[in-house]
Amino acid sequence: MTITDWPQTAVEHDPDASAPAAVSGTPQPVSRTTSPVSGTPGFASEAESGTGTDGSTAKLTGTQKWTAGAIVVAALVLAGIGLYLSFEHVAEFAFEELRFGSLGKGQLFAVGVDVGIMVMIAVDLLMAWLKRPISWIRYPVWLLTASTVVLNAASGAPEAAWKLLDYVAAGAHGVVPVLFITVVELGRDAIDRVVRPEQAERDSIPWLRWILAPIATSRIFRRMRLWGVTSYPEMIRRDQQLIAYEQWLKRKYEGDISKASEDELLPMKMAPYGYNVDQALAMPDAQEQAAAERAEEAERRRLDAETRSEVAKAESAAERLRAQGKVELVQAEVEGQTGQARAHARAQVSAAERAAALEQDALDQAVIAEARAREAEAERKEADEHEAKAAADLRAAGLERQAAEKRKEAAEADRVAAAEAQAIETQTIAEARKAAAEADRRAAETEKTAAETRWAAAEADRKKAEEDRLQEVALADAARVKQEAAEAEKAAAETRRAAAEIEQRAVEAEDVAKLKPRERAVRRVARMILVAGGDADRLPLADIQHDLAVTSPGTASEYRQEAAELLAGGYRP
Repeated sequence: MTITDWPQTAVEHDPDASAPAAVSGTPQPVSRTTSPVSGTPGFASEAESGTGTDGSTAKLTGTQKWTAGAIVVAALVLAGIGLYLSFEHVAEFAFEELRFGSLGKGQLFAVGVDVGIMVMIAVDLLMAWLKRPISWIRYPVWLLTASTVVLNAASGAPEAAWKLLDYVAAGAHGVVPVLFITVVELGRDAIDRVVRPEQAERDSIPWLRWILAPIATSRIFRRMRLWGVTSYPEMIRRDQQLIAYEQWLKRKYEGDISKASEDELLPMKMAPYGYNVDQALAMPDAQEQAAAERAEEAERRRLDAETRSEVAKAESAAERLRAQGKVELVQAEVEGQTGQARAHARAQVSAAERAAALEQDALDQAVIAEARAREAEAERKEADEHEAKAAADLRAAGLERQAAEKRKEAAEADRVAAAEAQAIETQTIAEARKAAAEADRRAAETEKTAAETRWAAAEADRKKAEEDRLQEVALADAARVKQEAAEAEKAAAETRRAAAEIEQRAVEAEDVAKLKPRERAVRRVARMILVAGGDADRLPLADIQHDLAVTSPGTASEYRQEAAELLAGGYRP
């Protein structure tokens, strides 16, 4: 017999209640509560408590309103009667016996007590109507009412020995105040049920049980109050279930419950804390599942952090490349503008040099023209001299020789001038050619600079295109990493789901076969070996000890050896 085979209690089976979960199997819901058993216990009575009837939220009809009004009027009349009857007796007793000094002060004392009671009752009813009841306010009301009853009874106490009729008379003084307090409590509960119809009602413990078993009943009452169990039948069902489970353990271990495992003893240990048998048995599986979920959540957060770190690194690299491209682009623009300025300056210098050369050419042409003018003037003078010689041929023979010498000198001067002019013209042409060559060289340098500028701009465009491509590659890598992480998470979830389904089917098969605990443990280790890849040596003994709550490594090694033999024999879950 296994833990899952323990018998049901003597109470009627609830068809909505779930079967108790196995200690080593997949956790199943054990009650109608949605709270995890590892946290604050969620009691099944919160959903099953009360009488089972829902309060009506419909509005009162006309007849019901008139009836409610009549009840309120009757309660006020009862209160007035009670105040009237107790006022005089309390005032006289306060004056005569309580030493208030005067009858007026005694009357003020009686009025103060009665008004205090009425004020606290009114506040209690008002807060209950507003769905904000004050639970402790009723206790001062009860105390003051009890004091009023005592004072009324004391005022009618006989001076001699008490007789039976005296006790009846003393009790009669407290009938109306007690009746009034009872009506007030009834009205308070009625208001609470009207304004809060969804609140579960609390079942009371029968008085006969208090009489027959006062100690056990007080324990039940204490547990109901401590753990919020509002249903007395639910608490009885829990006790019966716990007693039946304890008897089953005694039968299983032949009367020695100390042989039971820690998991099997959980229902007895957790019963004082509000857990029923099913919740206590499900605690280990629920806690392991919660721990596994926390580990999965931590792993998911770690993978998300790594993904975010990789994406941040890729974005940082892209930003760095983008900034470097911008810097290189600005450098290329500056170098291009500098080259253009230099070319423009060289062009201006070349133009100035060409202008100076042209001016020099003009000056040279002016010198040549002046020489030619002197030559023409000499020829004109020679013609004049010829005419003068022809005209004055007769004047002097000596003058002819002088004229001849002058012509010889003039001819020599013309020859020298012509030679000088020829030399000047050759030098000007050479300088002009040199200037033209220098201008061509500078123009070539300007073209080269412009070509370098265009190459730098093209290189900047290429680097920018390369930067955009790298950024796209980084974004694609980040998207691929996210997709791979999502696929890995999905595959892990599918693997966990498949493992859980296999584990559940195996546990159900073991339950049907009614295997012994050791056989169950061996099959669980066999399934762990299959999850680890099918090699028994790859499954650490620590995992077996943790999963099966085994303290001895030798026992874990035996489980692993038997599981390997079971797998070799063809076992498959």
